[in-house]
Amino acid sequence: MTRTETAPPLAGSVNHQTRRSIRLPAETGAAVALAVLVALLGWLNPSFLEPANLLSVLGQAALPGLLAIGMVFVLSAREIDLSAGAVFHLSAAFAALLMLAGMDPWLAGLASVAAGACLGLINGLLAIALRLPALMVTLGTWWMIQGLSLVVGKGQAIVPPGLDSGFFTTLSGKAFLMVPATAIVFVLLALVMHAVLHRTRFGYRVQAVGSNPQAAAYAGIPTSKVRLLTLVLMGAMAGLAGVIHVGTHGAIAPGEGSNFALQAIAAAIIGGTSLSGGHGSVIGAAIGMLILQVILSAMGMLGVDAAWSTFAAGALVVLALAIDRLVKLWRSRRVRHDQHNPPG
Repeated sequence: MTRTETAPPLAGSVNHQTRRSIRLPAETGAAVALAVLVALLGWLNPSFLEPANLLSVLGQAALPGLLAIGMVFVLSAREIDLSAGAVFHLSAAFAALLMLAGMDPWLAGLASVAAGACLGLINGLLAIALRLPALMVTLGTWWMIQGLSLVVGKGQAIVPPGLDSGFFTTLSGKAFLMVPATAIVFVLLALVMHAVLHRTRFGYRVQAVGSNPQAAAYAGIPTSKVRLLTLVLMGAMAGLAGVIHVGTHGAIAPGEGSNFALQAIAAAIIGGTSLSGGHGSVIGAAIGMLILQVILSAMGMLGVDAAWSTFAAGALVVLALAIDRLVKLWRSRRVRHDQHNPPG
């Protein structure tokens, strides 16, 4: 018997394959940007690097960060939910009103998360029934939900009773006397939902639908159901954030959370989620939200008028769109380069 030997690959092919196999995670750019920002602010003001201040920034990023987690799934499915901020506010108001009516705070919170999911379900059903992108549908429901919040709250802050109960002390408390409870919830949910997006059938389907809806349908994936579930998840995350807001602040005031949807979109894109669908990163979105909060904190630290925060948020959304466009162009050029320069 003769042993069959395989000829070694060409050196150029090995180098090319090695070069192609080295791919940095999608969150790398956002992580580097965050580290540079923190280092720069620490250089300008060393007190910024104190653990208490950094944990405070993490706590401030938690609530809009929960919306960013849900938005990653929506964007990955090639949809956009503009009503998330309004769902956040209405869910918080609903929870506070249920507590005022005498319901147990934990049950009221659970009911409000379910209410947020129901609002997401309505968004999804309308988008499917009308055969319209969720962007157009949620543009209308955003105003409807926001108006309903004003009617329910009568344009005033809603303050539930029993602020010394376990619900409020738990959500407003700190682990190890330093870490906000909201930060712990945010980090844990980011890790869990990142695994859901990349390690489960649901996550695979979400990205497949966003990448190519027609091919996904031909492969037997129920595209309408996937779109619906992403919007339900978005509503539930917004509802959860609203409930936590009531628990940590002890009230919900008019206008709170109004810009959370735009922040969530910007954070997701900065973190590596494609606006055109097909790919998302929950960890990246969490890092992106930290970048937003660090910038907003820096504005306060440097004495910039708080009124400029809205302008800064809008500028960051435009920046995120520009980044998404540049990344898309770079990827298309890389694909063309690989097609014209095959290995070997």
